[in-house]
Amino acid sequence: MKVSLTFDNGPDLEITPRVLDTLAAYGAKATFFLLGKNIANPALRKIAERASHEGHRLGNHSYSHSVPFGLLDNPAEGIQELLATEALLGNLRGGEPLYRPFGRAKIGPHLLNAPTWQTLVERKYTVVLWTHVAPERLQPGSWMNTSFEECKSRPWSVVVMHDILTGGTRHLGEFLRMLEDVGAEFSQDFPADCTPLRKGVQNGSPQDLMPATAAG
Repeated sequence: MKVSLTFDNGPDLEITPRVLDTLAAYGAKATFFLLGKNIANPALRKIAERASHEGHRLGNHSYSHSVPFGLLDNPAEGIQELLATEALLGNLRGGEPLYRPFGRAKIGPHLLNAPTWQTLVERKYTVVLWTHVAPERLQPGSWMNTSFEECKSRPWSVVVMHDILTGGTRHLGEFLRMLEDVGAEFSQDFPADCTPLRKGVQNGSPQDLMPATAAG
């Protein structure tokens, strides 16, 4: 059983260092999808630098995380958000640029628009979706049990957690221990069904992520 650990919406001054400490204690590597508005803050960028130096992958999760790109009145704003965050990440992003769309934990045509998709293709991004979003807000004291059962239900899971104050990362160590006890392999790669675009090459229908009329 493989599990790809991912964290969205950070970094956070308090939570992300705690997450990094916990991951280090279990020897687990993860991928952090960062907000450009956060890493524009020098103190938060230092935390991103620490994550990179410790072997975690860093990805682009938009600049503002305000409106899903498929719902923008002006589709070009998605490109602006993507490129602004890309510039702030700089060499921290590694050799393969990663982008995770956002949209209320649901996969659908609200996530992207055609101009942004084309930019992702041209800049050879890998688009990373997920198989499970940890119910941290709804189950702050027990989400790890639900997420553990979800991971056991499939051979390779991509789990979304959040390294922000409203997340449930105080139970991260318990979740990792549960996975470790059953011999789970922590991976920093992603399965094909979670990467509709890999290094700029389409691996799935963009109609899953944007309106059909826009996808063509």
